[in-house]
Amino acid sequence: MKISREVKTAVLVISGIVLFIFLFNYLKGEQLFDSQNTYYTEFDYNALTESSPVTVKGNNVGKIKNITYDYDSGKTRVAFTVDEKLKFSKQSVIRLYQTGLMGGNALAIVVSNEGEQAASGDFLASEVEEGLVSSLTKNFSGVGSDLGTTLKTADTLLVNLNNIVSDDSEEGLKNAIAELNATMKSFQSVAHSITGLVNKNDDKLAAVLTNFDSISQDLSVLTNDLKTVEFSKVIGKLDQTLSSLNVLLDGVNSGEGTIGKLLNDETLYDNLEAASKELEELLRDFKLHPARYRRILSKKEIPYTPSERDQN
Repeated sequence: MKISREVKTAVLVISGIVLFIFLFNYLKGEQLFDSQNTYYTEFDYNALTESSPVTVKGNNVGKIKNITYDYDSGKTRVAFTVDEKLKFSKQSVIRLYQTGLMGGNALAIVVSNEGEQAASGDFLASEVEEGLVSSLTKNFSGVGSDLGTTLKTADTLLVNLNNIVSDDSEEGLKNAIAELNATMKSFQSVAHSITGLVNKNDDKLAAVLTNFDSISQDLSVLTNDLKTVEFSKVIGKLDQTLSSLNVLLDGVNSGEGTIGKLLNDETLYDNLEAASKELEELLRDFKLHPARYRRILSKKEIPYTPSERDQN
């Protein structure tokens, strides 16, 4: 079944709207799929913001959902949500406390299990941590002096800026801006050059990456093969071979076998040396007097005829 383009467009638009709603609520600190209960309390001053944490014994269990001002009572009403797994009674107290010097304020649930259990939508009593009200009063009273100091600093900054852009230094400022512009153009030219170089060598870069991928696969196969090799057996066989070789060398050193006798028997060495000398003399005589050995090498009987050297 072929889906028309209009249906695809409608599905994409609806999906985008749902995703936007989800992200918007997530940024506000609300979880769409979490089961939470909502409770209410009120304070004389507002020292909270939406999405401020709600804690139990220092553990985050919820957040501020809504803050409104009650014109009839003149108090600030706060709605907050906590995980439905948290159970406490209606006698529990909601405490406003300061999380740190720069961390802002938060609510803490002083849990009590006496009396009737609290349900979602109940109104709970509140209290303010000692020292927080005086801190808020000091902050509000110091706003005026801080604002005056800020205005003086801003005025000094404007005067300094006016001195910088005066007629005496106008050319210098223009030159600095021109140099900055030239630097940006140089960076842009370099970026274009790099882009052109990459485009020209696109095929080569792709080939290099392909070769690198092939080498990586070969190395992976080699690594797997090395993992399957039983090095313990190989080392055991090598050790056995070396032991046999040591036994053989010990036998040779002790004069056992033909090689041992050849290496250790001095008499045999002397006999071989004497035999080699006699063989050398025999070959020399054969070269000097070949007629002596002609009868021995010939199949026919040839009478011996002495040579002139023999007669002499």
